Amino acid sequence: MTEIKSGTRLAPGALTDVAGIEVGHATNLIAWTGCTVVLAREGAIAGGVVRGLAPGTRETDLLRPATLVEKAHGILLTGGSAFGLAAADGIMRYLEEQGIGHKVGSVRVPIVPGAVLFDLGIGDPAIRPDAAMGYAACQAATAKDQSQGNVGAGTGATVGKLMGSGKAMKGGLGQASVKAGHLIVAALMAVNAIGDVVDPSSGQIIAGARNVAGNGFLDTAQAMRHVIVRNVMAFQNTVIGVVATNAQLDVAQANELAWAAHDGLARAVRPSHTLYDGDAIFGLATGKVHAHQALVSDMAAEATTLAILNAVWAAEEAAGLPAASFWRPEQ
Repeated sequence: MTEIKSGTRLAPGALTDVAGIEVGHATNLIAWTGCTVVLAREGAIAGGVVRGLAPGTRETDLLRPATLVEKAHGILLTGGSAFGLAAADGIMRYLEEQGIGHKVGSVRVPIVPGAVLFDLGIGDPAIRPDAAMGYAACQAATAKDQSQGNVGAGTGATVGKLMGSGKAMKGGLGQASVKAGHLIVAALMAVNAIGDVVDPSSGQIIAGARNVAGNGFLDTAQAMRHVIVRNVMAFQNTVIGVVATNAQLDVAQANELAWAAHDGLARAVRPSHTLYDGDAIFGLATGKVHAHQALVSDMAAEATTLAILNAVWAAEEAAGLPAASFWRPEQ
């Protein structure tokens, strides 16, 4: 259990609060990488929105409205940059063995969209999530998962990299859920941003780029107005995640769910959706509860913000990078 800074508590809930959703992780603490799988064995109406301009993704075109296949059976969130997409092969093999997938004649084809983040700079860049790791994450998947911090896709995540990795802080994986009656909207986010993570309730940075002295925050958004943003940090950042609900949504509405989740991302990560990020969020709907789209979208934004905050509060120090729960900047 991660020790949380005095006065701080993790927001409650997990993606698995949505019935029919399972989450599993594969983690390598030697190479500092890993992957997270979200399973919907019965299939869930799926959407996806990429807002960052340096993404690494799989099957995102399939999630647009008016395409033939409306449901996904799994979502991959992974480290390893583009190499990590290989983990989806293991997820597809696992689901095929379980008889899960889109029926095409006598064959079941699992639909597994995915997105990657760059963690090759923190551990061993020669070791990346692969098919075996994706398969292992499926085997570990459970409907009761509440894992957060240095686990799965968040294992090698870092934040606040404007001044280079030496002044960054540890990111991680976070989960949270928001409920209104029988309606549940939950988020799972792997936070690996060039920007700072900000608590919108106070406006305070809780994890991000440290100043030159290393005893306080730089404030990335302000610093970018006065320093040259160097391409050395390009392609090394991304916030990826899944937001799920038990609401009845169609594909267009599932995409709106993902769009709303990006609003929650922008509240908590400053700046977000940059040229140097590959920010991507998937939306899943299991279709059990009638709910108004406006309410679902508002809850999606809130759940995403809370999951991002949880990700950095639950993270632990790694590779010499401090974590929010342990590092206290000078006032």
